[in-house]
Amino acid sequence: MFSETNEWKSKIKADSTEWLLEKNNPSIRYFTLCNIFEQKISNPEIQKLKDEIMVTGIVPIILDKQSNEGCWCIPENFYVKSKYKGTVWQIIILAELGANGNDKRIKKAYEFILKYSQDRKSGGFCYRGNKNLGGNSDCILPCLTANMVWSLIRFGYLEDPRVQHGIDWLIKYQRFDDGIENAPKGWFYDKFEVCWGKHTCHMGVVKTLKALAEIPINKRSDEVKKTIEKGAEFILKHHIHKRSHNLNQISKPEWLQFGFPLLWNTDVLEILGILSKLAYKDKRMQEAMNLLISKQNDEGKWISETKFHGRFIVNLEKKNKASKWVTLNALKVLKDYYV
Repeated sequence: MFSETNEWKSKIKADSTEWLLEKNNPSIRYFTLCNIFEQKISNPEIQKLKDEIMVTGIVPIILDKQSNEGCWCIPENFYVKSKYKGTVWQIIILAELGANGNDKRIKKAYEFILKYSQDRKSGGFCYRGNKNLGGNSDCILPCLTANMVWSLIRFGYLEDPRVQHGIDWLIKYQRFDDGIENAPKGWFYDKFEVCWGKHTCHMGVVKTLKALAEIPINKRSDEVKKTIEKGAEFILKHHIHKRSHNLNQISKPEWLQFGFPLLWNTDVLEILGILSKLAYKDKRMQEAMNLLISKQNDEGKWISETKFHGRFIVNLEKKNKASKWVTLNALKVLKDYYV
């Protein structure tokens, strides 16, 4: 089904798009048509498929387990004690699956997490809090803040002042330090050295870029653009998955294992997807691109290698089996990069 004008198809061993377009997974079918075949969202058939996501497949199974309060599991265990079945994780997964932000159940989850998790003063998202006081400001995490901002933008809530407050937090507080002499001091910096030490946590940077990349180009402020530039350079300096001070070393071997969804974690594929969405085509990405291309099988499919299998409310895919999500995301990267 690839067009002859698609130069990136030369990187693919076989055309797997018919497999992706099977009707048993409306989310995959929807994103394949939109991201690979460039169908317009305004197309009535695409709108119909978007509606189908809410009634067929994984999304309705997750939503059926939501409480009347808008959460999953015990309300106060929205992050830590309910990994990966608590509210935070369901919000991320539902956003990844393309759930409709206008659905009343999504809106309830949205309001729940803002009441419980967001620090009302700074705008960051916390792994502890309560609905009357908001998030505990001593428990703000950069990757959590970015994941929530990304999810809420994905649901269509970009213009909500509370989401804008979260974006402001990312602009103001997210760091891009690469082994600086003196680590930052004060407030949450002291408590979470793993996030903010002399070398900034990769995951915080990646998820921040992911969140800011979700903002339409015409709605990105100068501050957002500058933060994107800083984050992208941090990642490129590491050649995606290497140690910047020794490019012969892999930062984390698990980043070479592709999966979906990644939640707080990341991998080479996700990082390439974010950078290519931001239109980066840098020679420092090439080794990671070569790795991506090499991991497909003879059918033009990629395998799911993630460690999160069996830990969700409902399994999305099977480990060590051909993955529609990984394959779709890989094709999108190749399409965006090789144009």
